[in-house]
Amino acid sequence: MVEHYEHQFISFINAEMEQDPAHDVNHVLRVVKTAKSLCAIEGAKLEVVLPAAYLHDCFSFPKNHPDRARSSFIAAEKAMDFLAAIDYPSEYHDDIGHAIVAHSFSANVYPQTIEAQIVQDADRLDALGAIGIARCLQVSTRLGVGLYDPEDPFCEARAPNDRANSVDHFYTKLLRIAETMNTKSAKEEAEKRTAFMKQYLAQLGAEI
Repeated sequence: MVEHYEHQFISFINAEMEQDPAHDVNHVLRVVKTAKSLCAIEGAKLEVVLPAAYLHDCFSFPKNHPDRARSSFIAAEKAMDFLAAIDYPSEYHDDIGHAIVAHSFSANVYPQTIEAQIVQDADRLDALGAIGIARCLQVSTRLGVGLYDPEDPFCEARAPNDRANSVDHFYTKLLRIAETMNTKSAKEEAEKRTAFMKQYLAQLGAEI
């Protein structure tokens, strides 16, 4: 049933989503793909997971915006209005809204349902691996952040500062994401992607 709404979800995010290189429709489609897979493994409700995955970034403040932590709350409100407008079954609305709110790092809301846990896991997995490295560099470039500190590239004798160096973001956030995964299957995938990122850092170190 829910798959019948997918074209409407895609049309909505194409029209409404404020896209940047790291948060574009391709990001959403990757999150949806991962969320579908996790949903099947975990036996969760696709009727909640799928719309939440499609709509989780239908509104987002820029990374450096002072109200960044409110993005997922506004996205959830926007998604609820849209779902009501297309007559999506109302019994799923509250759980979809919660999943959208809880997906965000900056919102700091614990995912209370397996569906919310899956959407959060799927979104966080997209910050890891080859895609995660590329997205990190895209965001850093947009914010005018350099690649690494020439004196201490890998934060061995200093606190990481990801407002000054892209590589520092690995140490402030990215290498810790696997620990935050909710589902077993997502944690296993996160560990694989994290291992790849560590290989990248080792190669970068050899080159510089």
